[in-house]
Amino acid sequence: MAREDSVKCLRCLLFALNLLFWIMAICVLGVAAWLRDYLNNVLTLTADTRLEEAAILTYSPVVHPVIIAVCCFLIIVAMVGYCGTLKCNLLLLSWYFGCLLVILCVELASGVWTYEEPPILRSDMISLKSRMPSYGLPRYQWLTQAWNFFQTEFKCCGVIYFTDWLEMTEMEWPPDSCCARQYPGCARQAHYWDLSDLHQEGCGPKIYSFIRGTKQLQVLRFLGVSIGVSQILAMTLTLTLLWALYYGRRAPDPPDPCPAAGTDPGPHSPCPVEDGAKPGPARPGEAWTPVLPNGHTQFEMEQIS
Repeated sequence: MAREDSVKCLRCLLFALNLLFWIMAICVLGVAAWLRDYLNNVLTLTADTRLEEAAILTYSPVVHPVIIAVCCFLIIVAMVGYCGTLKCNLLLLSWYFGCLLVILCVELASGVWTYEEPPILRSDMISLKSRMPSYGLPRYQWLTQAWNFFQTEFKCCGVIYFTDWLEMTEMEWPPDSCCARQYPGCARQAHYWDLSDLHQEGCGPKIYSFIRGTKQLQVLRFLGVSIGVSQILAMTLTLTLLWALYYGRRAPDPPDPCPAAGTDPGPHSPCPVEDGAKPGPARPGEAWTPVLPNGHTQFEMEQIS
């Protein structure tokens, strides 16, 4: 009964962990997809600079196709573990344990890679100004869209200040994406009437902070650590469940055909009769004295006259 209760408890814990794997894997995929859009725009703005290399070094491990594939594979593995736990199948549980071990190794390698500090300085932000003269040109629409997206989402303008647009381009006022409240011609009106309607902070520090690590990147790291700890716990529980199931399925030891000492095995029993266990026929002229309760034999013979 105790073993059955232990198996039931192990199965409940594995059910809960597999559900947790599904939830965390879906969260990782969602956050990684959200970061991928921002990363693409940052890589567009920082092309051919040290900032691009630093951004790739920081974010590639968390948005790399291998990591995305691992999260999808984890969802499938959790389903295998659920089925193996539900049916108490030794083969499925063994595959489940092996797959979790492989995924854990990949996640550890990715974690070590992600925590490497990117080699950038604040002075590298000045190199972003080289991307500003191409803004608005017909053949650089992708760059124009990247600037507009980044300035709108991060609420910044220019590299250091909004006047960078006036220095590096032939524009008389910044792009409309620099406005706090965007509408056609808002930047022109703000430039001549109220500069407070423009974002006062430059995009250089924003990009620098993004490359150093955002809150979303910290969330991904936390989820990665949580998944790793849960996998170690799941592997431990799986091994324990495998042992309990294997022990429960072993053939029981055959019962001993011989009864306990001091009892009559019967006339057809193959067991040998111990000395003193069964009385033999008395000799003529002698009376047999039985074994005393204290275990000592009384060797007194009575001569029959």
